[in-house]
Amino acid sequence: MGGAERVTVGVLGSYGGRNVGDEAILTALLDRVRAGRPQAHLVVFSRNPEHTRRVHPDVEVVRWEGVCRDGISAHLRRLSVLVLGGGGILYDTEARRYLRMARTAQDLGVPVFTYAVGAGPLTDEADCAWVRTALSDAVQVTVRDEESRLVLEEAGLTRPVTVTADPALLLEPGDGGEALLRAEAVPPGVRLVGMSVREPGRAAEHLDEEGYHQLLASVGDFLVHRLDAHVVFVSMERGDIRHAHAVASRMAAADHCTVLHGDHGPQEVLDIVSRLDLAVGMRLHFLIFAALAGIPLLPLPYAGKVFDFAEQIGAPALRGVVRETTGLLLAEVDRLWDERPARRADTAIRTASMQARAARTADRLLACLDDIAPDHAVRRPTPVPASAAG
Repeated sequence: MGGAERVTVGVLGSYGGRNVGDEAILTALLDRVRAGRPQAHLVVFSRNPEHTRRVHPDVEVVRWEGVCRDGISAHLRRLSVLVLGGGGILYDTEARRYLRMARTAQDLGVPVFTYAVGAGPLTDEADCAWVRTALSDAVQVTVRDEESRLVLEEAGLTRPVTVTADPALLLEPGDGGEALLRAEAVPPGVRLVGMSVREPGRAAEHLDEEGYHQLLASVGDFLVHRLDAHVVFVSMERGDIRHAHAVASRMAAADHCTVLHGDHGPQEVLDIVSRLDLAVGMRLHFLIFAALAGIPLLPLPYAGKVFDFAEQIGAPALRGVVRETTGLLLAEVDRLWDERPARRADTAIRTASMQARAARTADRLLACLDDIAPDHAVRRPTPVPASAAG
């Protein structure tokens, strides 16, 4: 592709406002591309173009779901590179939808860069075949955790896969959380514990809904009585709100709870989380936001990606979210609160290391763009060696 042509970067993921975590990934990804290639033209393939245009008015937005191959090819052939990811998009029945589009781009001569994706569960042979076909020809494959690399290898991918970290780790907390909490009628001047509850969904179909609702209700009551706290349920998808209410309804101390209902974007949710004193939750990006805010966190792993993050951040994590673990979970909450100064310092060190790995994903993409269109490259600081970055 000639250097005189404008660099056009396409981004394909689960974008369009359905999940705060995915929107956090998109925001961080676009920020990094803009910083390294300010003149690049950005095209986001969205599941809800109206939402994406409203949130990112300076990018071109294209609807891709339900569009025929010829219709989407007209947009793909304009690209210098198609960025696949980030986020957890490579799992059974869903992976083929994204990889089919990536393969179309490759057939048109457009390189595909896989950006810190999450993978799994991935057992369906049709999806595994798409992984082997499309990702084998990608210019680079980067995943956000070790679990995802193992999933891709088990699907039959034999080319090198680089583990980096979730792009959302590059966001920074702001100071808007206090006003947002007041707008939701959260009482001022009290200790706040955030909880994140998710729906079972395709990523967690094995969850016993009644069981984990009762488990979290027991945790919520313990937090209220042990810490004299007010529990704030933070939803990362609109569907989470119903499950938060289900948990609160099972609590004896339901009058010490608030379920947030505002339609908040990733920066607003991060700002809210930064005002909490403790975080207990299921959603990965709720936990990432807690780490960024420097508050003690207790993951409730319903899937490998959450357990992997818990290990990386040094947080306690029990396997599974079931009623039988109630006693162990309450003991971990108690220990976490008592050890919070030491935990906070350790979390900060580990978060900084993960942020360095997240930044390297963007460095790799920008280096790829330099190879594609070197005349448009901008001078960037020399990346910190992996050994020095931690």
